[in-house]
Amino acid sequence: MKKIAVFPGSFSPFTYGHYSIIKRMIPLFDTIIIAIGKNSLKDNSYPAEKNKEWIENIFKEITKIKVINYSGLTVDLCNKYESNFIIRGVRDEKDFEFEKKIAQNNRELNSKVETLLIPTLPKYSHISSTIVRDIINNNGDISKLIPNSEELKNFFKI
Repeated sequence: MKKIAVFPGSFSPFTYGHYSIIKRMIPLFDTIIIAIGKNSLKDNSYPAEKNKEWIENIFKEITKIKVINYSGLTVDLCNKYESNFIIRGVRDEKDFEFEKKIAQNNRELNSKVETLLIPTLPKYSHISSTIVRDIINNNGDISKLIPNSEELKNFFKI
């Protein structure tokens, strides 16, 4: 049986923190599905299809990575793709507590799905998509915060 993991998020935009987690998880799974979801609590600043295409370009050399857009419950997506693993990154204690609650609820919804809470590397723990969007909106340099920053600017006409 293939080991398939789902890495869900709004990825608005996809940061080096996200990238680092994916790169560290590649050896553990046959397939990692980067699942771009609509989060009602967040501002999805970029058109879904453009965001998908941009993230696909970041990982174009890695055949184990699949990028999709989705809506609904992540555990339902896991069922659809026959995945028993959800990958989530955590930067600090606040992230951990929030993600732990989501993981516990997902476990109630589907007892076969395990959530892996992966600590972000310290050098990326200060990066958040919200802060990156603010830097972008104020014409700041994002090159050390997100992969393919020039491509992002071209994709989204920033």
